[in-house]
Amino acid sequence: MKLKTVIVDYDAGNLKSIGNMLNYLGEDFLISSKEQDIKDAARIIFPGQGHFLQAMQNLDNKNLIEPIKTSIANGKPFLGICLGLQILFEKSEEAPSIEGLSVLKGEVKKFTLGKVPQIGWNKIKTTKNNSFLKDDFFYFVNSYYVKPEDKSIVSSVTNYNIDFCSSIQKDNLAAVQFHPEKSAEAGMEFFKLWVGKS
Repeated sequence: MKLKTVIVDYDAGNLKSIGNMLNYLGEDFLISSKEQDIKDAARIIFPGQGHFLQAMQNLDNKNLIEPIKTSIANGKPFLGICLGLQILFEKSEEAPSIEGLSVLKGEVKKFTLGKVPQIGWNKIKTTKNNSFLKDDFFYFVNSYYVKPEDKSIVSSVTNYNIDFCSSIQKDNLAAVQFHPEKSAEAGMEFFKLWVGKS
C-alpha cells in the first residue's frame, strides 16, 4: 500500500510536534522506523534533534540509510528539519570521523561567535531558489550550520553573527535549519506549501 507522509523515527527528533502539525493540516501520516514504510512512502520527513554521530548510528542500526538515499535519488519528496538538514551533507565538525548521507556536497560547521547554541526566533531571507518559504521569523535551536559547496541550492540565509545557510532546496529535496513545527503561523504556512507542492 502506498503511504502518504512518513516521519522517520530514528529515536530522536520532534516526532509528536510534527505529527500534530500534519494532523492540524488534515494530512495522513505515519511515524515509522521500518525500511518498507520508507520505501512505500509518497514523501518523507526527517525531523531533527540530537547529535550527528548518534543520528547516523541509529539510521545504520535500523538499516534506513540506503532506503532514504534511494528514495531521494528516485525523486521522492524529502523534507529535512534541523539535524535532518545537516545529515544530508558529507561531514560535520560535531563528529569528524562519521560520514553523513552525502546526498549533498559540503560540510557542517560550528558557530564560533556569540552564544552557542543559537536559541530563539531569527529572521530568514529567502533567495530566488525557493518554493516553500517567505521572509519571516522562525524558531532556531542550533550550534552548527551547513556550508554547501553548491551555493545555488541555498533557499534562505540567516544572520547569527555571520550569514549562514538556513535552508536548501534542490529538485525533490527541501531542508531547513530552523524548526517549522515550533514556528507558529510561519511554520504552518511552510508545511502547507511543502505538503501541497510535494
